[in-house]
Amino acid sequence: MRLSTFRIGGELSVQRVGFGAMQLPTEPRPAREAAIAVARRAVELGVTLIDTAHLYGWGANEELLAEALHPYPDDLLIATKVGVAPPNPPQDAAICGRPDFLRDQVEQGLRRLRVERLELLQLHRIDPTVPLADQLEALRELQVAGKIGHIGLSEVTVAELEEARQIIDVASVQNRYNVLDREHEAVLDACAAAGIAFLPWRPIHPAVSKATAEIAAVAAELGATAAQVSLAWLLHRSPVMLPIPGTGTIGHLEENVGAANLRLSDDQCRRLDRIHPR
Repeated sequence: MRLSTFRIGGELSVQRVGFGAMQLPTEPRPAREAAIAVARRAVELGVTLIDTAHLYGWGANEELLAEALHPYPDDLLIATKVGVAPPNPPQDAAICGRPDFLRDQVEQGLRRLRVERLELLQLHRIDPTVPLADQLEALRELQVAGKIGHIGLSEVTVAELEEARQIIDVASVQNRYNVLDREHEAVLDACAAAGIAFLPWRPIHPAVSKATAEIAAVAAELGATAAQVSLAWLLHRSPVMLPIPGTGTIGHLEENVGAANLRLSDDQCRRLDRIHPR
């Protein structure tokens, strides 16, 4: 299956429909075997961008991907995220951008993913209690040391993105965005103007299957599902858009990847553009 591509950071060429690994169960077999099968099927289908994070099972998701896919195909990019501390009762999980903490999580990610360099490392959230420059300088030092290839951000505003770009080369932004939730429209536009990859998390709104009549109508016209139409609209919305839909089943995975083959007409795009986001 041939999918359109994008170069993250101008270097990392990936297919534009990726895979979000968060929903993969990391429990013992048989659930683990099913999760491994989904990850391997994603690669078989031509997916070359897989998104994970230290937060997902506190490293267990990274370990699962390594078990499923290592040694990795040359064209596969596994992006991970750091910057959230696990719960330490009575304290809950919390954003943590202390340089020593970020360095430790990067080292853990390298070990769990069994790699010498994290080609795309994203800051899961900006810690408001730590100067942004301190957080990004810590990651840049690791980049200079060869442990990080490219650096991205997650859940940022336009102002935060602009500030970060004064400190580092931002390769990607991962904000929530979909056809029914366009809160971060301005961030997407800023990324498009700068050629920064935009990885929308929750690219398929949970309510999309029961959403507007317009989505249902376009899906019927194309012989597709509402989820596929949602992903196709994202791909049309901007050339820097790299959806990373997640699932724990092969059926849904194949449905999501198949969205890359949908071609929306200009009229269909206009009708979807006019949907009032929730």
